[in-house]
Amino acid sequence: MIPPQYRESLSGMESAGARGWNSLPHMMLDLARGWRGRPMLRHWQGGWQRTSWGEFGQRVAALAAFLRAQGVSPGDRVLLVSENRPEFPIADTAIMAIGAVTVPTYTTNTVADHGHILADSGASFAIVSTGKLAERVLQGAAQRGVTLEKLVCMEPGTQGCLDWDAALATPADLDLLAAEAEQIPPGRLACLVYTSGTGGLPKGVMLPHRAMLANREGVARIATRLHLDGTPYLSFLPLSHSYEHTVGGFLLPSPGLEVVYSRGADRLAAELKEVQPTVITAVPRLFEVLRGRIEAQVEKDGGFKAKLFARALALGLKRLDGRLSLFERAQHAVLDRLVGAKIRDRFGGKLLALVSGGARLDPDLSGFFLAFGLPVIQGYGQTEAGPVISVNPPWENRRTTVGPPLPGVEARIAEDGELCVRGDLVMDGYWNDAESTARALIDGWLHTGDVGEITDGYIRITDRKRDFIKTLGGDMVSPAKLEGLLMAEPEIAQAVVAGEGRPAIVALVVPAEGAAEKVQAAIARVNGKLSNIERIRASTVVEPFTVENGLLTPTMKVKRRLVLQQHAAAVESLTKR
Repeated sequence: MIPPQYRESLSGMESAGARGWNSLPHMMLDLARGWRGRPMLRHWQGGWQRTSWGEFGQRVAALAAFLRAQGVSPGDRVLLVSENRPEFPIADTAIMAIGAVTVPTYTTNTVADHGHILADSGASFAIVSTGKLAERVLQGAAQRGVTLEKLVCMEPGTQGCLDWDAALATPADLDLLAAEAEQIPPGRLACLVYTSGTGGLPKGVMLPHRAMLANREGVARIATRLHLDGTPYLSFLPLSHSYEHTVGGFLLPSPGLEVVYSRGADRLAAELKEVQPTVITAVPRLFEVLRGRIEAQVEKDGGFKAKLFARALALGLKRLDGRLSLFERAQHAVLDRLVGAKIRDRFGGKLLALVSGGARLDPDLSGFFLAFGLPVIQGYGQTEAGPVISVNPPWENRRTTVGPPLPGVEARIAEDGELCVRGDLVMDGYWNDAESTARALIDGWLHTGDVGEITDGYIRITDRKRDFIKTLGGDMVSPAKLEGLLMAEPEIAQAVVAGEGRPAIVALVVPAEGAAEKVQAAIARVNGKLSNIERIRASTVVEPFTVENGLLTPTMKVKRRLVLQQHAAAVESLTKR
């Protein structure tokens, strides 16, 4: 609920929200003027530090004035490279407020990645967080012959950079900038988000303001129904990712949540208890890690506690299916207090939505958390769609689906099974790539590349259209299904299967820590669930896929094409066994 000290300022904003917002900076600056004293952001700097909406608005206005003075003009692309910190949304909003285009990029990008994005986007101005990142961006520019006219660094004292603190000292008029932002048309390009991709060079997705505002309308309805005003959202995914850029950067702050920037995966367990968030978002890999930690603790405890846990899990799963007898209901109620409540407390005890996105969430994995009363909901989206297309509402959660489309989103299944969507959320196309744009956008419909079904208004994604493996015998096999089953086994951390044009399916496997000797048993269990044509005939253990070695995207997706290229010899050897 909204803290009493902020209710008056919120009521003043209800009429502003009712007018409708034309652009993201129009929305953010409108809120900043109405919610001046209300907490907006929280970050760690020797302790938790808060940024109010009023402080945010004034800093946006100052930076916008500074950027103009440095020659940034409407339509110019500005590279933004930063960790999750208050300076990111301040820079993002300031860039858009003067009609320029934000190009958010990952701090984990290589020099070559930065060079490609700079050359492709035509950005000649960059804002970075640290001197180390500044050096990497400049090296990327030099590699591609790109001239960076100006570089702003948030870290003080970085040689060759304009100073962030000096920029924020620029005299500015927040009311005047807000009035200008109100005139930005919804169809103007807001940002170029480069898809991290699982293969090939990243493409720049052109997202206008209307796309993300369309996302906001659907998400805000859920936030309102859950009474999330004034509650904390723990921001864990990088703000440069399309999902977090939209949802954590604009959508969740706008209905009144305070965004708290996590210090990283190693601090997440402590932060969940400390911050007590009502909402967090994560990729499926994090859910696997969290389940593994819980199971490891149970195994360590052993004995009676392990038996209680196993029974609580079994009854929780039966409850999800509505199959509990009267006696089992009473037993579940007791075990939920003894086991479920303790697990929920590990997540802060106040979660109303634990949102999974970015990749398919196995129903068995989500079921594990739901069985203990943790509100895991799966959504679905693409950078090309703002990026949120659908999400399961917590009050009607169907875990085998990705939920119904957001309001204003049309969805249909094409004759070949591909999911297509249409609406204001759809991108304008790919930057400098008319050919890819023509393939993705046909008669206003975005062809997602995912195969799916729609039942009772709920979308279920079954496969990636372009990722089917066709074996030598002509059989079509889904690698997403096989890889999902493999990684659902506790002994397997990562897996990629191959078999295109080959006589059988083989697997490249990264064992979980200390489980190398148990991998074959795990594969045997998976094979027991598969048809004859899907079974994995041979496998080999490989080194982990990481962001550092270029085989994992910043959002933990395995770059299948690159993995298969790197291990081509191993795949060839396996298929000859």
